[in-house]
Amino acid sequence: MNAWLRQLTWRIPEDLSSPADVARYELNRALPGVSISLNQDDNLGDGYSVQRVSSGWQISGGKNGLLYGAYALILKALSGEAVPDDFASAPYYPLRMINCWDNMDGTIERGYSGRSLFFENGCFDYDPARMRELARLLASCGLNVLCINNVNVHEPAQRLLEDLLPEAAALAAIFRPFGIRLMFSVDFSRPLKHGVPTADPFDPAVRAWWRDTAARVYSAIPDLAGFLVKADSEGRPGPFSYGRNHADGANMLAEAVKPFGGWIVWRCFVYNCRQDWRDTKTDRPKAAWEHYAFLDGQFSDNVILQVKYGPFDFQVREPLSPLLLGMNHTNLAMELQLAQEYTGHQIDLFTMIPMWRELFSDLPANRIMSLAAVSNLGRDDNYTGHPLAAVNLYTYGLLAWDPSVDAEKAVTEWARLTYGFAAADEKKLTGLLLSSRRIYEKYTAPLGLCWMVNPHDHYGPNPSGYEYDLWGTYHKADRNAVGIDRTSAGTGYLDQYPPEFRQKYEDPETCPDLYLLFFHRLPYSFRMKDGRTMIQRIYDDHFEGYAETQSLAETLSALPFPEPDRAVILRRAEMQLHDAKEWCDIVNTFFHRLSGVEDAHGRTIYP
Repeated sequence: MNAWLRQLTWRIPEDLSSPADVARYELNRALPGVSISLNQDDNLGDGYSVQRVSSGWQISGGKNGLLYGAYALILKALSGEAVPDDFASAPYYPLRMINCWDNMDGTIERGYSGRSLFFENGCFDYDPARMRELARLLASCGLNVLCINNVNVHEPAQRLLEDLLPEAAALAAIFRPFGIRLMFSVDFSRPLKHGVPTADPFDPAVRAWWRDTAARVYSAIPDLAGFLVKADSEGRPGPFSYGRNHADGANMLAEAVKPFGGWIVWRCFVYNCRQDWRDTKTDRPKAAWEHYAFLDGQFSDNVILQVKYGPFDFQVREPLSPLLLGMNHTNLAMELQLAQEYTGHQIDLFTMIPMWRELFSDLPANRIMSLAAVSNLGRDDNYTGHPLAAVNLYTYGLLAWDPSVDAEKAVTEWARLTYGFAAADEKKLTGLLLSSRRIYEKYTAPLGLCWMVNPHDHYGPNPSGYEYDLWGTYHKADRNAVGIDRTSAGTGYLDQYPPEFRQKYEDPETCPDLYLLFFHRLPYSFRMKDGRTMIQRIYDDHFEGYAETQSLAETLSALPFPEPDRAVILRRAEMQLHDAKEWCDIVNTFFHRLSGVEDAHGRTIYP
């Protein structure tokens, strides 16, 4: 199923070899009888301009810009709205990346849409026609880099650089006419498997091995975007084993790929994952800054540090990572997560672009050079498990192209292209999509608290699931108070921010309510800005979240979704409603038992 391109029912022939070929084919099929000329202007790069001319339309653009312009014209025409006589656009970020966490056994780490689109049983295993359909989806919303394997590199994925390279090159050839470049996740310690006695980035034999490997890989895939690396994190090998820092490790790899125009994308997800819960000095959100900020300006110009948007790990609500604000002399990418690891597993509805727009409102212009997102794709017929989760993939593409994109406009555009409802039903659908993140937040994580999920799979309520575990994810709720003091008087995490951010969050009286318990430890009697006590606000949010989920399910049931989407949507809405009640009851009971405070409205809280 083609998601927002479901009206493009034809398959793309395998003999189209360039973005211009694909553009012509798609235009001829989507807009038959309309005269459209393509004018390649390499000065426009990935940008394009579209003009109505006497004979029809003219699209001008660089090599890939012609294809982006073609899809822009097609999508505007399919939306049913009047197409402007003249429009143009160019991407804000040169690299607009999707990170797939696919393993070669066919599983996907944190995957909620079926098995891998690329692999099965340790081998490449894909339908070429479906790969072209996937490429169409990604290109139509402006994405241009696809990392196909998990950042936790497991055998035999390392063989992508070795005997599986010809098959990888064949896959790259399928995506190339759509302007999409492949990227591979690599194991930092791989030289050890090839007779090199060390993986020390300063060792000449290690550097030579990576140079030779890069030359071989780029000989097969000349337009490979580069390598993605997770090092010294959650058991992954890295330069710390040799007394080196991460600039040393990243720059060694960057040296190997630089002659071929390649990038090293280096993830900044490094922290102590063996923390003792009795340790009150270590504060996990501080980790990224402590490992990387002092290295600002020491990374090669073809290294990109990929920084998670928040300092924890894709929680429902986190402040912007201070690392994205504090490294002014280093290439940075912000990492988002389309896969709903902590936001409902693509069962619960959670539209992400309102969250992303909040993050970008705090991010100064020109601070990052690219965007990356953990994929929500899989082998399910609808690609994203929940048909409505496709809104996150589409709007991510729009955001990566233009970070100022309006959330409501983007979601409305997706809904119109995907379902073509009458105006009243379209308004209902976009309204519930835009409200879904806040609804989910209400019945799950109160006031900036994180990690109240079941350990390991991260689905469903468990307020103390990680409280005495190794991962540094504590809320320390007791009978008196809850939350972590991250001000100067506490862990000092807030000191990593610029002054204007510290001023925004350091006083609990002025700190935004929804971040209150992320930055402060407060008694249940603390008065919120609207006069309610904090414990009453927790109760109210959870009861409201459950009630709003009931309304959400009723609205979804009344909308005229086509099959098979309808059956999947209604089944998942039923599951979400069950989950929302579990969250509401368990979290409210948890805090009621601790605080001993009754609900002011007399609603049922179980003893």
